[in-house]
Amino acid sequence: MNSFFSKKCEYGLQAVLYLAATDEDYICSSEEISNKLLIPREFTSKILQSLTESKIIESRKGKAGGFKLAKKASELKLIDVVIAIDGDEIFNNCVMGFTNCTKDKKCMLHDEWQGILNNAMVMLSRDTLDSFKNKMIDQLQ
Repeated sequence: MNSFFSKKCEYGLQAVLYLAATDEDYICSSEEISNKLLIPREFTSKILQSLTESKIIESRKGKAGGFKLAKKASELKLIDVVIAIDGDEIFNNCVMGFTNCTKDKKCMLHDEWQGILNNAMVMLSRDTLDSFKNKMIDQLQ
């Protein structure tokens, strides 16, 4: 199934959920994330860098370096990751790609698509990352 998120965002969501499923103090290498989630290594590094710049995760340099969540999993939501990587434009752009589709001049799918986007926004904003911990552990097995 394809999503309306960029591939970078999909991988970012997976990486953050993976970190949320680990012990709070565990420092995880980009190589581990790449291997466990089957994400290309170069792509993993770029995604983790973006998430670090957005203060979703923090990085530690050195031999024992790696990544962990910058906040508790109970303080982060999936929408935080989506906005950090893809921005909120995906919730405002016309599904048909019409540049002149607005609230005042709607395309033929505007209202229906806006309903879908609103539902997606609610779903992504509802639960914190810690509520997905067990499901993420199951997903990796």
